[in-house]
Amino acid sequence: MTCAATLKPLFLLDPSITFLNHGSFGACPAEVLDACQSWQREAERNPVEFHSRRSAGLLLQAREALAALLGTKADRLVFVANATTGVNIVAQSLALRPGDEILTSDHEYGACESTWDWVAARTGARRVAVPIPLPFVAADYVERIWSQVTPRTRVLFLSHMSSQSALIFPIAELLRRARAAGIVSVVDGAHVPGQLTLDLDALGADFYTGNCHKWLCAPKGAAFLYARPELQAQLQATTISWGYNADRADDPSYAAYLGSSTFERRLQWLGTRDISAFLSVPAAIEFQRRHGWDAVRAECHERALRTQARVVELTGLPPIGAPEDFGQMVPIPVPPMDATELRTQLFETHRIEVPVTSHSRRVFVRASFQGYNSEADADALVDALRAIFRR
Repeated sequence: MTCAATLKPLFLLDPSITFLNHGSFGACPAEVLDACQSWQREAERNPVEFHSRRSAGLLLQAREALAALLGTKADRLVFVANATTGVNIVAQSLALRPGDEILTSDHEYGACESTWDWVAARTGARRVAVPIPLPFVAADYVERIWSQVTPRTRVLFLSHMSSQSALIFPIAELLRRARAAGIVSVVDGAHVPGQLTLDLDALGADFYTGNCHKWLCAPKGAAFLYARPELQAQLQATTISWGYNADRADDPSYAAYLGSSTFERRLQWLGTRDISAFLSVPAAIEFQRRHGWDAVRAECHERALRTQARVVELTGLPPIGAPEDFGQMVPIPVPPMDATELRTQLFETHRIEVPVTSHSRRVFVRASFQGYNSEADADALVDALRAIFRR
């Protein structure tokens, strides 16, 4: 029995849709969503006790479960709403000056590019985007990025996996060089947790942010920001709230955070917010553990590559990378066409939910394969594209 036959009934996806877009917002198993709603109900039993006296301890337990999965310690993590929020916290906290350079690539997520451009406009720094040509050659990546480092480079910002092109980038060596050169490294790992094995402490980034609501299958609004201990004091919350009142130890509402770090207080104690998605991350981790997710990921990876190869056979357009450059999400090159119209046709005519992206004037169908996707889903995409290409 394939993983899809077992797993698809455990999700809440509309059976009338072929859902090949797990990469955008993820999809949460019913039992994990039940856990989230259970935390919401628990909070309503006594909101004061839950938020004022219990929240810090509950969040610590959830971070401990997540840290064990990610190869780090709980005190190096805080929960945030999404990876873009994590990038904003770091970008807006760094003391950049006129002439400083933020080195990145041209494969970054648009919202994060906007973040760095906003910061650059207010500090006088500038963002330098290094072109990474397609087809992607992993062996050239490190030197192509590093060749653009100058005495003005203060920040190295890289995606671990590109949202646009779905490429996995070999970033470890660049992070090592950045540390040695005194350059702050910030990694956007939005698509990594749950899709790739991650050892944060060994990887060596100064700051790393990733989503739990995508490939880890946690509820929407669950993500994390990792920071090396010696750099945590630099970080400022984008919303200033109770976590900045370290001298209010006599306030009963502060009791939950007594003894916690400045990092945790500033970035996690933001007053009244729904923390149920954060607290449900251990349920998502347990769901995947129970269903043997290493095997699920491997099966999805192979299905993604087979589907890509089938469309390549139709179009004659080669893949933009080697099989090892992709995970469960693959960019399928298609002939030149309007990306919006293609996406609309796939959804409205063929009932396939899949994004159509573009890079360097090339168009891709970015197909995501999660445990609930079957070979029939792949067939539906290939058949739909064949029909569209004929027209």
